[in-house]
Amino acid sequence: MIERITEIYVILDNKPSQLGDLCSYLAENEINIDAIGVFHDTAKLCVQNLNKAVKLLAKLNYTIELRDVLKIDLENRPGALAELTTKLGDEGINIEYCYGTLARKGSQVTVVMDVSDIERACAFLGA
Repeated sequence: MIERITEIYVILDNKPSQLGDLCSYLAENEINIDAIGVFHDTAKLCVQNLNKAVKLLAKLNYTIELRDVLKIDLENRPGALAELTTKLGDEGINIEYCYGTLARKGSQVTVVMDVSDIERACAFLGA
């Protein structure tokens, strides 16, 4: 399954406890994290209650941005990600970044991707 979703891109200070604080604030407000990618001084989050999370993070003075990304379920087998990323590359669609979810569903795993042309990627992949 391929789905266009909105992730929260959060700027973090690159120092101890920043990620722990962010995750704790979300947990204390009953906001579940479905997927997370952390890169140096940013966290990219897919959450179950986007509007509630955005309001909370704004209230706590986090610098955030909302981004449309692809959520793609893949078969949990060697080569599945290679096939997907090669297809996108062959179509001229650049992958800006990619990260995986925290759990798998049966025989599937889920990846989250930011791509250079989300409309073309959705059309090409049949979303």
